[in-house]
Amino acid sequence: MQQRNLGNSGLKVSLVGLGCNNFGGDRIDLAATRQVVHKAFDLGITLIDTADVYGNCGDSETFLGEVLGDRRKDIVLASKCGLPMDSAGKLKGASRHYILSAIDASLKRLKTDWIDLYIIHRPDPQTPIEETLRTLDDLVRAGKVRYTGCSTYARWQVVEAQWTARHHNLNHYITCQDQYSLLARGIERELIPVMKDYSLGLIPHTPLAAGLLTGKYRRNAPMPEAGRITREKRQAERWISDANWATVEKLTAFAEARGHNLLELAMSWLAAQPVVSSIIAGATSPAQLESNARAAEWKLTAEDLAEIDKITQNR
Repeated sequence: MQQRNLGNSGLKVSLVGLGCNNFGGDRIDLAATRQVVHKAFDLGITLIDTADVYGNCGDSETFLGEVLGDRRKDIVLASKCGLPMDSAGKLKGASRHYILSAIDASLKRLKTDWIDLYIIHRPDPQTPIEETLRTLDDLVRAGKVRYTGCSTYARWQVVEAQWTARHHNLNHYITCQDQYSLLARGIERELIPVMKDYSLGLIPHTPLAAGLLTGKYRRNAPMPEAGRITREKRQAERWISDANWATVEKLTAFAEARGHNLLELAMSWLAAQPVVSSIIAGATSPAQLESNARAAEWKLTAEDLAEIDKITQNR
């Protein structure tokens, strides 16, 4: 498994990571989680990405705490805070008060003394960015966190955060998580140029467009029963459209003409983007995880990338 630096930091992560949003809740149980995580070890995957809200608010972190054991030291463990952890919407945000309670709760569930990459899950308009960054800086200095990152920040919010950290001599974000795939390239217009300016590493979320880029979905064919788009109406509304079907069909033809499949194209295209540090795809089985890991091995040429750009323009 190829290793890359996360942004301009010295932190090394595997090119393909494991997204843990499927662990717990109504998805997969502890035994299945153990199988997937152990397969990640076998494949050389070192980045394991979770969040406090994953798995019905806590299950994902709890399962990982049970499964990692002595292998905890061998991986880069990422988690997030900020999204609501209660039905009333009171346990959320990026204030000092909330972050300090959230980190301790995550550490307890994960059964670890530190989190390698702690990510603010979304911007908190009610809290000044300096307060958030000073709190994260304190966590780094205390040894509870090694590095920090942000998720779903707008371009100006990334600039503000990085400038504030530099101006006040605080530990700064080293990574951004945002939606990025062959069917969602909008961040190329504004966010990615800023990330390059600040040497931030991108960890794309939803890299397979909720499954539409796996090759399992075909227009006018029965939907796979376990598929995310099949299960979740919101995902179907987001991804199923005539325009996306047309693009998927062109991409499939492109890949098959070169002896590859759509999944390999989707993962390898992301791997070819210099700003991408690691691709975190979720998995519910060891076989699915292995397919994701192997799919990123196709080395696309400059000519391939130019043709893909034509197919996916305006995505």
